[in-house]
Amino acid sequence: MTLWFWIVVACVAGFLTKLLGYLVPRNWLTNPRVARVAGTLTIGLLASLTVANAVASGQALVLDSRLGALAAAAVALWLKAPFLVVVIVGAAAAAGLRLLGMP
Repeated sequence: MTLWFWIVVACVAGFLTKLLGYLVPRNWLTNPRVARVAGTLTIGLLASLTVANAVASGQALVLDSRLGALAAAAVALWLKAPFLVVVIVGAAAAAGLRLLGMP
């Protein structure tokens, strides 16, 4: 089986998953428990993608300026800074670490 076969399978699976979302009854979506679970899953997925992109480089784990930027942005979030400030703090931390010679 080729790579293109698996790409098409993944596309079809993604499309069918989205299509099934339209078939969910509306009263299920208004249930507070479902809303809480959906919100929690979204946060968990975003956090895992952020961490994976911060420390992964191909097949290896690396400690570089991205990890410092993530830590600085986490501190800004913890201090309840606005989102734009969090992004600027993270970018400034990455730029500063790269200026200091960290890859």
